[in-house]
Amino acid sequence: MSERWDRGQVLGLAPDEAAAKAAGGVARPAKWAGTGCDDEAVWGECQGSGKSVYRTCVDLATPAFRCTCPSRKTPCKHALGLLLLWSEETVETGPRPGWAAEWVEDRRDRADRARERRSASAAKARDPKTVERRERRVDDGLAELDQWLRDQVAHGLAQAEKAPYRLWDDAARRLVDAQAPAVAGQVRGLAAVPRQPGWPDRLLEEYAMLRLLVRAYQRRGELPQGLRDTVRARVGFTVPQDDVLGEGERVRDRWSVTGSRDTALEQLTTRRVWLRGRRTGRPALVLSFAAPGAVLDASLVVGTEIDAELAFYPGSQPLRALVAERYGPAETGTPEGTTVQGFLDEHATALARDPWLERWPATLAGVRLARTEGGELHVVDDAGDSLPLRMTDPWHLLAISGGGPVTFAGEWTPHGVRPLAAWQEDEGVVIL
Repeated sequence: MSERWDRGQVLGLAPDEAAAKAAGGVARPAKWAGTGCDDEAVWGECQGSGKSVYRTCVDLATPAFRCTCPSRKTPCKHALGLLLLWSEETVETGPRPGWAAEWVEDRRDRADRARERRSASAAKARDPKTVERRERRVDDGLAELDQWLRDQVAHGLAQAEKAPYRLWDDAARRLVDAQAPAVAGQVRGLAAVPRQPGWPDRLLEEYAMLRLLVRAYQRRGELPQGLRDTVRARVGFTVPQDDVLGEGERVRDRWSVTGSRDTALEQLTTRRVWLRGRRTGRPALVLSFAAPGAVLDASLVVGTEIDAELAFYPGSQPLRALVAERYGPAETGTPEGTTVQGFLDEHATALARDPWLERWPATLAGVRLARTEGGELHVVDDAGDSLPLRMTDPWHLLAISGGGPVTFAGEWTPHGVRPLAAWQEDEGVVIL
């Protein structure tokens, strides 16, 4: 029997607080009939209002959800309530009813067909003629971007403050046509810079980093393999997961899940989950993606540790990874943090390897909150070194710490640290 999730993992799947709260009212055995589970799924029929009976099934592998209720939330309160009962071991193992078996088997068939399509697409992408054709298009697209960047600087940045969004959208669209999607996303994001304080310096810096990427790609044959892989990834060349699992660097450790953040962009939600190796001190980033209505991977829960082997994507500063193999269930634990100076040294080393890094995980031990004379909030360690915090509502974090030391995890950006989680001796982990 597969390891049952705890209550935190289940509620972590909720699309919003209202659904999580409603699930508690549904998670009562008296409301359910025909419940059961096996290694792959859990199912049951929930009594709704009046004579309505809702058939609910959860595919535990993905996870994925099916319910006959009219709710548009995924997962709905019935799926969450069923999972809460399952996590409390009040759902017993048994054979699947026909309706649940049909849905699970149909999902498996569709997953197999999707894998076949990905394999065929990957094989096509490796075809020498396809590779040559794409690289030629990327070369042309980046050459055009190079000229565009020089034009922006030559004409002066003053025009950018009142320029319409299409100035950057048109340039991004041409890069999409040139099959350089990652660069296209960076260019499109520049439209928001002139609407921010201190924008001229920031915009010039972004233009410079883009030009550095263009020049690095144009001279990729002269780069060491790791940096070449990084440049290709920054441009938009992807590495199939099968290649990462089969050929990527593998590292086994006890990995602390230190933080998670979801961002939505252009009908796609991305979840970033940060991990830190207890033995190696190494950071890792696990990404998952979901279209509207789909559910993001919730198998890595902040505040837990997993004994696992990660497979890292290639690059000069390997950071993104896949969970290749788990060895036992997740356990609660506090991550091993570092000092502010230790973190800055880590980040400087990483930035020297990959100058296009946008964010880097910070896990700090024994830090306190303090305000500067200007009222800005910082985290400060015992040596007096500090990092500025980037947050709109600090009261939750202030209440957790109570002026005492905490283990703190966040995302470091050029604007400061965005808090993700904190561990206090008496409270355990608190998600921020």
